Amino acid sequence: MRMRTRKLIGAVALLVLATGWALFAMVVAQVALPSAGHLLAGLYYVVAGLGWVLPAMPLIAWMVKPDDGGRAAENR
Repeated sequence: MRMRTRKLIGAVALLVLATGWALFAMVVAQVALPSAGHLLAGLYYVVAGLGWVLPAMPLIAWMVKPDDGGRAAENR
């Protein structure tokens, strides 16, 4: 697969991941944090806000992987 195609797929996947993660984090916050203090809620939002980065790292690494230069087709 060419890098250009991987980047398109990866960009869409990152948008879906970030949107899904934000919605999930909001639901968890509404269920678990209504009676929590401001410090605990702030800590949760910092961790939840950065939490999507770990699942995104392998996706980004896959997106920027260099093209094989057609060598895969030659080896078949």
